[in-house]
Amino acid sequence: MNKNLQPQITLNNGVKIPQLGLGVWKSTNKEASQAVQTALHNGYVLIDTAKQYGNEKGVGEGIQAAMQADGVKRDDIFLTTKIFNGDQGYYDRVRKAFEKQLQDLQTDHVDLLLEHWPVTGKYNETWRAMEAILKDGQARAIGVSNFDNGRMIDLLDHGTVTPAVNQIEVNPNIHQKDIVDFDRQQGIHIEAWSPLGSGKLLTNSVVKKIAAAHHKTPAQVELRWGLQHGIIVISKTIHEQRMRENMQIFDFELTPDEMNAIDGLNQEKHAIWYDKFKWSGNPNGVDDYVATPENW
Repeated sequence: MNKNLQPQITLNNGVKIPQLGLGVWKSTNKEASQAVQTALHNGYVLIDTAKQYGNEKGVGEGIQAAMQADGVKRDDIFLTTKIFNGDQGYYDRVRKAFEKQLQDLQTDHVDLLLEHWPVTGKYNETWRAMEAILKDGQARAIGVSNFDNGRMIDLLDHGTVTPAVNQIEVNPNIHQKDIVDFDRQQGIHIEAWSPLGSGKLLTNSVVKKIAAAHHKTPAQVELRWGLQHGIIVISKTIHEQRMRENMQIFDFELTPDEMNAIDGLNQEKHAIWYDKFKWSGNPNGVDDYVATPENW
């Protein structure tokens, strides 16, 4: 698909973000490099990575390869990465760590920088450093990920820049409507990680029936559901055919009845949330989330 025809959303600082992107979670550097090059070749614009994923070098290599092979320019790409939990809490540490991230990504800026999780006692200081990164032009927009309403209110009370994005888990199985509604009231756009819910609904009879009616796959229907709810969706795959299929969701529209039917699948169950982590006060949680169970 022509990248210029992809729907975009205008963030609260005027920056435009594509509504569909490629994520590279659980990809090795080699896999991420190939996936990014393949995605850019097939018309993707938005690429989403994180230091926690351990593949920023691969993403940078993939971008460089696409530039050489297809003539892609850096300005053609919307690149997102995230501040690592282990780097949070100290202004100088955040700035120094991010400089290394830029080196690994082989760029002098990212288009969107997110705070990966709201580490207790550290996320406000982390945000202060991110505001400086924004001011210095090393990020075109800044936002957060996995913030509930209480932590978002605290961040807004202490910061001077309203986050452009909150990237949270949203798919037909979990809507997080309280967070979505509150953030939208603040002018914060919602970006979905795991928009396919780890594939749990690909065999659901409701989704399959709707997919058959439109001659689409269940995955395409789920991604389309997210788009029609005004959500930016980040889908993860390393397979070119699936990338192409995921991109083919702009030529059909779900009816109100179909949207309502998919809405009715909501179970409001997190794949991962604060109770998994020690930093949120759970003494039995993990120190960070580098060790990721397969069902997260």
